[in-house]
Amino acid sequence: MFIPFFENLRNASVPVSLREYLSFLEGMKAGLATYDPEAFYYLARTSMVKDERHIDRFDRAFAASFEGLDKIPMQAVMEAVDVPGDWLTKMAEKHLSAEEKAEIEAMGGFDKLMVTLKERLKEQQGRHQGGNKWVGTAGTSPFGAYGYNPEGVRIGQDGSRHQRAVKVWDKREFRNLDDSVELGTRNIKVALKRLRKWARDGAAEELDLDGTIRATAEHGYLDVQTRPERRNAVKVLLFLDVGGSMDPHIKVVEELFSAARAEFKHMEYFYFHNCLYEGVWKDNSRRWDAQRSMAEVLRTYGADYKCIFVGDASMSPYEIAYPGGANEHWNAESGQVWLERARAQWPNNLWINPTPETHWQYTQSITMIREIFEDQMVPMTLSGLEKGMKALTR
Repeated sequence: MFIPFFENLRNASVPVSLREYLSFLEGMKAGLATYDPEAFYYLARTSMVKDERHIDRFDRAFAASFEGLDKIPMQAVMEAVDVPGDWLTKMAEKHLSAEEKAEIEAMGGFDKLMVTLKERLKEQQGRHQGGNKWVGTAGTSPFGAYGYNPEGVRIGQDGSRHQRAVKVWDKREFRNLDDSVELGTRNIKVALKRLRKWARDGAAEELDLDGTIRATAEHGYLDVQTRPERRNAVKVLLFLDVGGSMDPHIKVVEELFSAARAEFKHMEYFYFHNCLYEGVWKDNSRRWDAQRSMAEVLRTYGADYKCIFVGDASMSPYEIAYPGGANEHWNAESGQVWLERARAQWPNNLWINPTPETHWQYTQSITMIREIFEDQMVPMTLSGLEKGMKALTR
């Protein structure tokens, strides 16, 4: 009965194997998720998703496979499944308020409630509109859609309306982990880990277990060996575009900046606006009176630095190609000249663009920057950042 589910997963590009599908069936056969929809979801996801980037695809396939379960007549459900009383008791305890529980006790307690609930489920034959009793729509029942209940379970509704649901059947919680969407700080850190070059320097403070065993065997007595702690020796120079068209991207650039500072011990950063010119700065509030000469930056940081530019590359083409083209000051040399100097000084370079890649072809300045960087431009997505880090390690 789960073969269509398996096919939907494959069609959604979730790389699930037959072995994983059989493991899922074994879990179902063992009764790991018989009466609990949430447990069923997590059993399926645990069995058949190997990479967190595929969770959103799995959620979409799951929703498509089991859409319409709420439309199955309750009589058919009751005839097919003998719902245990302890399961109904737990569900009632989860969703009823203290006042409702007290009212139930006055009516005869939970045992009486279970009898009433089973009878009600048998009575309901199909879809119900309005009311406060049945599973339906546009009512005050705690189960259904397009109604209102202070603590309900939303089923089959395409979005939240009152933000009151305590559970949503087809809610997709991990969309940001798909490799085609923008990043969060955690995902950026995962991608940046690809840009690593381990080295041991500094004081010998870490126990060298292998060296201790070897030295002890050679000398015949305990000879403790230590070594410097292993650190990420990669040096990163980060240039960040700020202001203007970059304002909508502030959040994701802040996340990238935060992740980079946490990941790289040797990192320097500077700000620029639109294109690189003769001056950069570290404090945006003092960008006119505390600039640092770009010529000095080129002299200070060696060719062993990985140079990363972050910006939407969206500007007037004159800002790139002509002296005096900058929109806020008179630049004696064009932005292209300074970008080419930077790429010559730091051969391992990359441009990260927060603008969706599908829009790049419509902006002339993005095309010009891509040509200057010899197509070393990647979108600010998980797959894009991983591609960029791989390119920088060559």
